[in-house]
Amino acid sequence: MSTQEHIFDAAGPRGRRIIRMVTALSILAIAAVIILVVLRFGQAGQLAAERWAEFTQWPYIQFLLAGLGNTALAAAMSALFAIPTALLMALARTSRRAWLRIPAVAYIEFFRSVPLLLVVYIFVSGLPTYGINPDIFWKLVIPIVLCSSAVMAEIFRAGIVALPAGQVEAALSIGLQHSQATRFVVLPQAVRIVVPSMVAQLVVLLKDTTLGYAVSYPELMKTSNNLTAYTGHLIQTFLVIAVVYVVTNILISHFARYLQGRAAQRTARAGRRVAEREATPATIG
Repeated sequence: MSTQEHIFDAAGPRGRRIIRMVTALSILAIAAVIILVVLRFGQAGQLAAERWAEFTQWPYIQFLLAGLGNTALAAAMSALFAIPTALLMALARTSRRAWLRIPAVAYIEFFRSVPLLLVVYIFVSGLPTYGINPDIFWKLVIPIVLCSSAVMAEIFRAGIVALPAGQVEAALSIGLQHSQATRFVVLPQAVRIVVPSMVAQLVVLLKDTTLGYAVSYPELMKTSNNLTAYTGHLIQTFLVIAVVYVVTNILISHFARYLQGRAAQRTARAGRRVAEREATPATIG
């Protein structure tokens, strides 16, 4: 049974017809809006070839690629630090030791509650007055790590508590310590459970890098603003940037599904090997 079927009742014939009808009407409405927008753009001269010419010239493309590279660097570095931090916070929050659990709860609840932009402004305007003034790259990355890790920690915790208690009890019964049961039994299964939610959070993390304008970090949105100021073609530039973000997020989702499929295949192969060993009769010497 899929996760969706655990949460929602399966739709009956009438429900499926309604879903198909609403889906078709939604597609038609979206298509009508897109056609209307394109017609209005055409009437306003926004679709004229000269307004799109710079996106076929290498200097402009190179300028945008540099911004995309900075966005990818900030997102990758944020994820590199946020994911391990989130995992540690999740383990600490589920710990039976109060001296680990209470600070983890405080960290998670605080950074889940405050807006990311506020944390960015603290690093931009607040901390430098106390002599703490990191590079503009870290003024963007550190706030993203703090806020994203708090959200990811709850995702990991949800995966951990979703596992049946019998998993840990079975591991303890064969002589594993609690830490070993967590490392070898709980975490591998919890990570597989939360992959879709983690992908969604990584997409959010990528979009969070657009706050680079607050620290003057030259990520893709900041680069596009500079290009718009130079060319005056705001609509064209932001449409191109929107397409870049959509394609990037689609690639992230496909990559995550590929990893999830590989993990499922490894699990299936391991299960088949165990079944084959159990089915093979023991030889008597």
